[in-house]
Amino acid sequence: MAAKNVADSRNAPPTVDRMREDIDRGSTREKVPYPDPAAAPMGTDEEAAGNPPGEKERAIEVEARTDPVGVSRRQPAAVVVYVLITILIGCVILGSVAVFLNRN
Repeated sequence: MAAKNVADSRNAPPTVDRMREDIDRGSTREKVPYPDPAAAPMGTDEEAAGNPPGEKERAIEVEARTDPVGVSRRQPAAVVVYVLITILIGCVILGSVAVFLNRN
């Protein structure tokens, strides 16, 4: 009997807390990996009303998530772009100052 409960718990959809942790970690690619100080965390309203989400509702939520496969985050590349733009702006400013000073 205990083996059946363990197998059922592996196949059961994740709890609301687990789904929220996945979102906060960024594994669902819904947001950047940072804890969300929500005033009413996911599932709070249902639990307060005495109707916590059941397995069916949690399974629907998991299926509705977008598949993160093939989605890449290019945060390091964005940093490189910002650095290059900053260097370019700095060169333009220095060039303008040099031209202004050599004009006199």
